[in-house]
Amino acid sequence: MGYELAQVNIGRMRGTTDSLVMKDFMDGLAEVNAAAEGADGFVWRLTDGVGDGATGLRFWGDEWLIVNMSVWTGPEALKAYVYGEVHRPYLRRRREWFEHLQEAVTALWWVPAGERPTVRDAEERLTLLREQGPTPEAFTLKAEYAEPA
Repeated sequence: MGYELAQVNIGRMRGTTDSLVMKDFMDGLAEVNAAAEGADGFVWRLTDGVGDGATGLRFWGDEWLIVNMSVWTGPEALKAYVYGEVHRPYLRRRREWFEHLQEAVTALWWVPAGERPTVRDAEERLTLLREQGPTPEAFTLKAEYAEPA
């Protein structure tokens, strides 16, 4: 059967998606998402069917939280993309666009190959990580759990 690695990360925007504060972020979405889709180990990413991402979807019903979800062949592929030359500059600038949240904003979990997680699945996994810390059901790149046997 096999497994793939699902990831979610959220951000509380400092302005609306059409605001000046969010302009560079929004202008970079097409490039960043194209880099993800072209990366080794990329499987799938959530889109809202409107633009270059899922900026129209709400997380926990909060209009200021935007969500990014994707599925990868494993943690090494995800790390290579996250810290790669296209995404890394945006990662460095995240505080310009998003508030610093004390709680976890990223969660990873294994899904059966071919399964695509929903926003509700991601909300549950991030909640679990926030409440229990890293477990095989919800973990981070710094506290990874191996693919289920």
